[in-house]
Amino acid sequence: MKKYLFALIMAVLPVTAMASGGEAPLDHIEVDLENQASLQRGMATFVNRCMGCHSADYQRYERAANDLGMPPELVQEYMIFGDKKVGEQMTIAMSKDDAANWFGNPPPDLSLEARLRGPDWIYTYLRSFYQDPSRPWGVNNVVFKDVGMPNVLQDLQGVQINNCTPEELAHHHANAEIDPLTGARMSECLTVVDGTGKLSKEEFDQTIYDLTNFLTYMGEPYRLDSERLGIKVLIFLAIFFVFAYALKKEYWKDVH
Repeated sequence: MKKYLFALIMAVLPVTAMASGGEAPLDHIEVDLENQASLQRGMATFVNRCMGCHSADYQRYERAANDLGMPPELVQEYMIFGDKKVGEQMTIAMSKDDAANWFGNPPPDLSLEARLRGPDWIYTYLRSFYQDPSRPWGVNNVVFKDVGMPNVLQDLQGVQINNCTPEELAHHHANAEIDPLTGARMSECLTVVDGTGKLSKEEFDQTIYDLTNFLTYMGEPYRLDSERLGIKVLIFLAIFFVFAYALKKEYWKDVH
């Protein structure tokens, strides 16, 4: 009994740690893995904006093309750079040793990032960078304090500044009184400098939603197939139950 209890505690601990690990409240989104247009845009953003540093070693271009309703030949032409083939995995040229020298730590593979962090975390994190001259890349992040990643989407979003002192920001985090991006009070903290971004706030939010949607798909590319198969299995079991019950009645009709 003690062994089973210990196993249960060990299984629950990582979930508890993840739930308590973040400081800032997160924006909630509903991912839609059946929205192929969103997933296609998200894949384009991932290939063009993320794959300079981040790989997706467990995902193949061809699998994504087929799942997302894109002709593989178009993916080969417009989304694959260099001499890679559409049937290969979404790897990058940068070695982990070089990345460690340049960034301190190699950027993580993003194949399973959505399963590790959750869509809400990714969506909020990518919209929470703000200008911080004290940091090596000139930016910091509300969700990930002292982040080591540059804001590669700054030209789209614009320069975002933090109007709160560290003490005020810490107070907001501790009391969870604000949503870091959409709540009324955060307008006092994070604001985009007018004219510095190519996209409006709504357009940028949609871009990040699409990217988050794609990362969620990439963490579970079989999810929609599993859901469809699960529905078919339940329908089969329901039909089978009718015949099984009728057979049981026939076998037991003469038993008193």
